Amino acid sequence: MPNQDLIVTLEEGLSGIPLLDIHTHLDAAHLSARGLHDIVLYHMVVSDLVSAGCPSRARLSEEPDEAESTDRLTEAAPFLRHIQNTSIYWGVRVILRDLYGWSEPVTPDNWRTIDAIIRERATDVQWPRRILKMAGVQRAGTELWRRHDGRYDDVLHYALEWAFFTRAQWGVNDIPLYELERAWNQPGPGAPLPVTMGSQRPELARTIRTVEDVHAAIAHYVASIPYGRVLSTAQHISTDINFRDVDASQMTDALAKRDRPTPAERDIYASYILEAFLTELEKHAGEIVYQFSFGAEPLPYETGSKLRQETIFEVAAIIARHPSLRFQVFLSSEHASQSLCTLARELPNLSLAGYWWHNFFPGAMRKVISDRLDMVATNKQIGFFSDAYCVDWTYAKALIVRKQLAEVLAQKVAQGQYNIDDALAIARAILYESPQSLLGFTP
Repeated sequence: MPNQDLIVTLEEGLSGIPLLDIHTHLDAAHLSARGLHDIVLYHMVVSDLVSAGCPSRARLSEEPDEAESTDRLTEAAPFLRHIQNTSIYWGVRVILRDLYGWSEPVTPDNWRTIDAIIRERATDVQWPRRILKMAGVQRAGTELWRRHDGRYDDVLHYALEWAFFTRAQWGVNDIPLYELERAWNQPGPGAPLPVTMGSQRPELARTIRTVEDVHAAIAHYVASIPYGRVLSTAQHISTDINFRDVDASQMTDALAKRDRPTPAERDIYASYILEAFLTELEKHAGEIVYQFSFGAEPLPYETGSKLRQETIFEVAAIIARHPSLRFQVFLSSEHASQSLCTLARELPNLSLAGYWWHNFFPGAMRKVISDRLDMVATNKQIGFFSDAYCVDWTYAKALIVRKQLAEVLAQKVAQGQYNIDDALAIARAILYESPQSLLGFTP
């Protein structure tokens, strides 16, 4: 085992390597936390709170009013003491300590005090940039619809998250069609549907009834992508869907059953739409990267980690059919780490990025980092993204990742695989250089 001095040396070296945060949900209208709710009610913390018995399970609204944020914080505060042990709450403590000078436990009696401190700091227009500088993050990628007036274009890159044709929803079997036709009804890219949409959805003026409609909707979608403004399109590929070759006649038969679709019809819809979409997107292969998340499937309020082995090779076949299109995966399943590494070794157009959702826990992270460093070239992997909704969480996650990376690198130095200079050069490659070469990020 490496000694603590070696870990500290590497952690200090890593602190000098700039980060490019390739995937977030940062909103240009409010880059930093607007109040304590943006920190303590981040959806990953909400899951911790639910596990401790907090009654409210839903995510906080995108734009919570005073009543919603106050009610939810009041409800959550008594349960915070039960989640002090979790690594996500470690992130909360890091944020409050390093950014706001708050080291006390947050309790029902004092949460309004720290909330007021955060709200006051949020009025400083330079505060988000100061947080990013403290985090060592030069640029971050976020959803295009969160760009607003472009006021943070100097620090943000953009990805298209619009329709998720291959993301299952809990109990909604025609969701691939609804996602596509919803985009077909819009003049251009907008915000995506939530993963926990359920059966409630607006009626649409134009619906998909035929295979010809499918192709018309895909043509509209691909033509609406603002190439040059977005570096990637971010999607999700659900393991609950069985992906296979589907022809037009099979799709026609499945469309005829849309009023009572089963998972079998859902699989046909998703398989057909995905293949048609990738075929069209491949015409723009040099202009965009197809990013997809993998290994998190819907529960009624959030998701759980789930990935079948069969899906891994179904996706491998999809990637192999489109060799000129670049694919990048965000993995949320620890057990699949080795399998994804083998695919990245054999599929030239597949790269791996970060530690997504249910993998963003120190033990899982260290395993994923170690697997990838042992198995995959540095220019085929990206070592960090925060998935943050405010830069406060970007800061916390950057700190947590650096600590895990330092521990893994120290292990490899201790066994003679790298020396310290090698280790830091490898870290720079996956944290800073690969986002530029794989995605076109600019510092």
